[in-house]
Amino acid sequence: MSVATVPRNRRAERYAATRREILDAAWELVRANGLDSLAMRDLGARVGMRAQSLYVYFASKDAIFDAMFAESNRELLRRLTALGAVADPGEGVRRNARTFLDFCIEDPVRYQLLFQRTIPNFEPSREAYAPALKILDNARAALSACGITDARAFDAWTAVTGGLAAQQNANEPGGDRWVRLTDDIIDMYLAYYRPVTGGETT
Repeated sequence: MSVATVPRNRRAERYAATRREILDAAWELVRANGLDSLAMRDLGARVGMRAQSLYVYFASKDAIFDAMFAESNRELLRRLTALGAVADPGEGVRRNARTFLDFCIEDPVRYQLLFQRTIPNFEPSREAYAPALKILDNARAALSACGITDARAFDAWTAVTGGLAAQQNANEPGGDRWVRLTDDIIDMYLAYYRPVTGGETT
């Protein structure tokens, strides 16, 4: 008995492939020249299209940034989710921080798009921001496993990890002067915020 196959939608495949080509070219341009330098004319030239033709695939330049924002957050979420469970909740928090910081420093332009308001008036769509909310939930779960559930403690967590990334990317991009402090700083954070009960140590 033959197995029925679903016909390929070649038009949709070509459309998706062209969108991917445009996004790849946009990343190349902003990594070379900065986020604020992206121009539709340059992007069209990079992919062999008229600038006006790009609007068939993206409604605006902000829509391109939105797609870049979404795929970046999905990648960070994938990495954090892939960490899996760990026996020691404290080590789980440290791994979460290391993974986040590795992601931030490996591509400073991507970091700027996600965590700094570099592009005037750009606001990610709800769909693009959804993975970011899951990333925050991931961090809350890791902290909760250590007994840390206070909202102020969570704000401190984002300030500590975000601050390390900002210091590294601003002052020594490509280096490790600040991120190599990660475990020490996370241990200090845990010592301050983690409840201690029944002879438990941090």
